[in-house]
Amino acid sequence: MTKSDLAEKIQAGIGLSKKESAEMMEAVLSIMKETLESGETLKISGFGSFIVKQKKDRRGRNPQTGEPITIEARSILTFKPSSVLRQAING
Repeated sequence: MTKSDLAEKIQAGIGLSKKESAEMMEAVLSIMKETLESGETLKISGFGSFIVKQKKDRRGRNPQTGEPITIEARSILTFKPSSVLRQAING
C-alpha cells in the first residue's frame, strides 16, 4: 500500500477531497516524523509503538579485508505492535 492508496482510503471513508485527504495524511506523517526525530516514543493506541533506540559503538570487521573497524553509534527505529493488532493479524 502506498501513500496515494492511503489518501484514497481516507477520501472514501471521510468524504474529503483527494487533495485534502493527501494534505491531512502528510500532516500526520510529518508530526510522527518530528516526534521520532526528537527521540520520543510514538504510541498509537490499538496499533502499536514506534521506539527510537540507541546503539553503542561496537567492534566489527571489513568483510573484504578482515580488518577490524569500529561501527559508529547510531539510532534505530523499532516497532512493537499492540496486542489488538497482533490478534487482528493472527485471527
